[in-house]
Amino acid sequence: MSISKIFSKGFKDILSFEVISFVLKIGLGSIFVWSMIMYIYWGELLSIVSSYLTIIPWEWLKITGSAMTTVLIIYIFIIITISILTSLFSEKLLKSLAKKHYNIDAIGSPNDITSIIITFKSIVKFIILFIILFLFIFIPIIGQIVMLYLWSILLRDPTVYDVGTLFIDDKTLLKQKSKKATTIAMIASLFNYIPILNIFAPIYAQILFLHHILEED
Repeated sequence: MSISKIFSKGFKDILSFEVISFVLKIGLGSIFVWSMIMYIYWGELLSIVSSYLTIIPWEWLKITGSAMTTVLIIYIFIIITISILTSLFSEKLLKSLAKKHYNIDAIGSPNDITSIIITFKSIVKFIILFIILFLFIFIPIIGQIVMLYLWSILLRDPTVYDVGTLFIDDKTLLKQKSKKATTIAMIASLFNYIPILNIFAPIYAQILFLHHILEED
């Protein structure tokens, strides 16, 4: 199934009431919690970020970058929280969509502990690469591409496990179907460039992958 067709079917799904209601519960809750944390601990967070920025050779970024970077880090934590919650609670929604579009029942169920471990590994990989590639983020165009790739890391492996486990019990077949997972994750991660709409990114990645593995070529 072509990426364009997957994209089209997935976009129609995220406009449905069941998907929107799921996203609003998880997304707005995550935004509220981290907004409160930022409001209460803004001074402490700004101080920590400012200390880190002292290693940067660009004086203009030291002066103007602390607040912007602090907001970016909070934004990233919101995305991470939404990704974790989506991974844990999307099973019922994915089963419903599979039944609706393909009349297919799930043959398995992701283990919550395994799902959390895989998500945690993706977060650790994301954080390490974020720190390494941090300076590139402030370079026009290159920075946007770097962040898109980093965001896709948060989505790829958890999506493959959470969705794949529901409908594929053959590891070889799942590995084969996962070849487009990075592209799918990057498409879904485009939502992260738009505040508020970023709450759709994790579930959109799962829906796209669901269509990819269930739709006949």
